[in-house]
Amino acid sequence: MRSTGQQRAWYWYDWANSAYVTTTSTVILGPYLTSLATNAACPDLAAGAVCTTPVSLFGIGVLPGAVHPFLVTISTILTTIALLLIGVIADRSRHPQWWLGGLAWVGAAAASAMFLLSGTNWQLGAVLMIVANLCIGSSQVIYDGILVRIASPDDRDRVSSRGWALGYLGGGLLLALNLVVMTAYEPLGISYGMAIRLSLLSAGLWWGLFTIIPVLGLRALPPRALADVADSPAARRNPLRQLADTFIDLRRYPQTMLFLLAYLFFNDGIQTVIGQSSLYAQLELGMSTSNVMITFLLTQFVAFGGALLFGRVAARLGAKRTVLIGIAIWFGVVSVAFFLPAGVFGALLALGAAIGLVMGGTQALSRSMYSQLVPKGRESEYFSFYQAMERGTSWLGTLSFALVFQFSQSYRLAILTLVLFFLVGGILLSRVDMRRGIQQAGNELPKVL
Repeated sequence: MRSTGQQRAWYWYDWANSAYVTTTSTVILGPYLTSLATNAACPDLAAGAVCTTPVSLFGIGVLPGAVHPFLVTISTILTTIALLLIGVIADRSRHPQWWLGGLAWVGAAAASAMFLLSGTNWQLGAVLMIVANLCIGSSQVIYDGILVRIASPDDRDRVSSRGWALGYLGGGLLLALNLVVMTAYEPLGISYGMAIRLSLLSAGLWWGLFTIIPVLGLRALPPRALADVADSPAARRNPLRQLADTFIDLRRYPQTMLFLLAYLFFNDGIQTVIGQSSLYAQLELGMSTSNVMITFLLTQFVAFGGALLFGRVAARLGAKRTVLIGIAIWFGVVSVAFFLPAGVFGALLALGAAIGLVMGGTQALSRSMYSQLVPKGRESEYFSFYQAMERGTSWLGTLSFALVFQFSQSYRLAILTLVLFFLVGGILLSRVDMRRGIQQAGNELPKVL
């Protein structure tokens, strides 16, 4: 199947939301919120010292250095509840693209409002981060579910990989522009703090404006009758009843359940590396913000090629084998990161390139693999389970990372715990029988498994 106009429009939401994921969520927000919380708790802290005075995070005392990973965990728990309901409602909607746009625009507004963060008002940042993460996760449920409507089983690896690749290209482009602003802030006549705030604003505006393209381009999606969503009349009337039925129904698809369990582990490892790597690089390895941004810029553009490369490899070896190769590389990346020497920028660049090689490919192919295991007519509903473990909504990894730092004050020990996530996830994925799972879901078998 050749690329259609709807597929091209669908790609653009990856381009749109990746600006927030890359500039805000991955690079800037973690260290920036940590600095604001540190300013509040330890205003006279010497440079390079660790603040051991806790701040109150929703009534719980946590160290400033653990605020961001704890916030990711909290936002994930809240988002998971919303995701399950959003998936049910979106499958019942005749116009899911408007749900996609509405959620994206609320999230983009919260991301843009991060321009207001300065001084010690990290609490505002905590609220805005939770709202933005909830919206990006919920909108992604609908976005992933639409993949099944616009691509055949044999075409999904390619379409999913191209979406991820375009996302990395867009995220990398905005990150490059923000790098210029944050390194040339003096000639521009602004402070470094203002440069950070303008970068946060740009990510929110980018997300909101480019979402217009998929919303308009997908407006001709064929309507889906409610009878295709569930057999029970009660389920068609009551989304909560349908959600309960989905939990029960999931037991009919053991391979789908096994894939989700595997994905829970290896994707939590991926998301924690992506989300906390900026903290690790700056506060453990002593890298400057500009060096971290350059590293992430390299990672983004390598990931663009990596996503396309993994799509081609999957066409020969099958998606499952290709993802297992990617997980093995992730295992090596985290192991090397533990021993990475502080202050060696070249070593950080090499590690960033290795992450970029596997980052897009493993995530894109995981999405297309799962689409094969989803029962027809219940795509968004089932993708809500998937998205509960997707980017920005993982929680086991960030919770482990936060707890290890809370008790050890070492990001190096915290990142080492992620090795277990890739090990367990890889073992579980190797046990997934894709052929049986696709047949159990009533879907067409692709040519290459």
